[in-house]
Parts: sequence; C-alpha cells; structure tokens
Amino acid sequence: MNEHRRSVLKAGAQCAVLGLAWSAGLFRAGSVFAAQGWNAAAFKARTLEEVLAALGENAPVESRLIQLDAPDIAEDGSKVSVSVSSQLPGTTELALLVPHNPAVLAALFVFGQGTLPQISTRIKLRETSLVYALVKANEGLYFARKEVRVTLGGCFG
Repeated sequence: MNEHRRSVLKAGAQCAVLGLAWSAGLFRAGSVFAAQGWNAAAFKARTLEEVLAALGENAPVESRLIQLDAPDIAEDGSKVSVSVSSQLPGTTELALLVPHNPAVLAALFVFGQGTLPQISTRIKLRETSLVYALVKANEGLYFARKEVRVTLGGCFG
C-alpha cells in the first residue's frame, strides 16, 4: 500500500476520533481557563494597585535577577517585542504590566515545576510607558521595569 495513502487514512481516522470527542462534549474552550484558575479580576484591573490586589500580592521588591528586554523606542505600539527571564529560584508566575494601557495586566504566565521561567511575546502599548515584569518566586514578589517610548500608539478601539 502506498505510504502517502496510509498517512492520509491515519490522519482522517484521528480527525474523526477528535470530532467525536468534541461533539460528545469532552473538549470545551472554557474548560482550559477554568482548569488554570483564570483570574478575570486581574485582567480587568485599571491600576497597578488593583492588579496586585487581584493577584493577592502587595509590596513587590526590585530585583536584578529578572532580565527584562524591550526596545528603548517602539515605532509601532501595536506590536512591541518583550522578553523576560528570571533567575530567582522557585519562580512560579510572571506577569507583564503596562500602567498606561486601559488594562494594566498585559499577560500572565504560570510555570510548572522544573520549567525554565523565560518568555518572549509581543504586547501593545497605547503610549510611552514603563513596562513591568512582575515575578512571583519563593512566596515573594519581585519586579524589573523599563521605559519604552512609543512613537505611534497601539490601537485599543
């Protein structure tokens, strides 16, 4: 039998099984957020203080063990590349905060045990602002910050 035909038949069978599982209700989009404890209040917060309260934390300490890389000047605020890595032992969460955005919490990452606490993503900046990397490690809260100047703001309409 032709190898290409076998792979097509195999892929078709896998799709059929997944389709049956989906129609049976075994997979739901909302169940992913529920399983991870989706914190809607933190993403709706409008100030740094509200975000910290929603995350159940306060009084973060600045740390040199957090590496925050972002451009000094972003020509387009709708796609600003940001990378963060933490050398703090026991890092379990990492959040990106932008105080001048309508929603201060731009991203929240939860790391499993043994996972390298390092992310790279793109965020929107409405205007020139400080960008904070907030790290939860060893029952403490730490941060690093960097100002990013925006020449053309990101669209939040």
